[in-house]
Amino acid sequence: MAIKLHRGRTKMIPLPWTTGQTVTANSLVGMTSGQLIPGVAGVAPATLVGVIHQAITSASDVYTTQGNVSIEVPIETNVEWLCDVDTTEALVLLDIGSFFDISSVSGKTNSHVDSGETTEDVFWCVGFVSATQGIFVLNIGLGADTETDLGA
Repeated sequence: MAIKLHRGRTKMIPLPWTTGQTVTANSLVGMTSGQLIPGVAGVAPATLVGVIHQAITSASDVYTTQGNVSIEVPIETNVEWLCDVDTTEALVLLDIGSFFDISSVSGKTNSHVDSGETTEDVFWCVGFVSATQGIFVLNIGLGADTETDLGA
């Protein structure tokens, strides 16, 4: 599942994909030089724009030829997303209110939460489902704050 809308209003918008880049379905994507790229660990939250629901592989048309892909973007504040948490750190009930990063675990980059890292603060935990799944608000786009900015 990775990242799926839980509650709130979103909109699908077409944006240009950077050729030569792959991404798994239901993952975060960002912008650079006017084109989309996979949102991976270390990418600044302000550059992230939304969730791509289609996988892009080396067999995809947009992998070799410039083209647009549909991205789901939040259109109101505090849109909630059901997100998978990687297996390096279990999510616990006490994590509600904490900020976390994008996973850097192989095969889970740009599609899972790393509940053991708090450098970029991309995911704000607002609900606990299980040790491997939670409800998060994406702290992305212009105006994205770090946990320190918010006084946490």
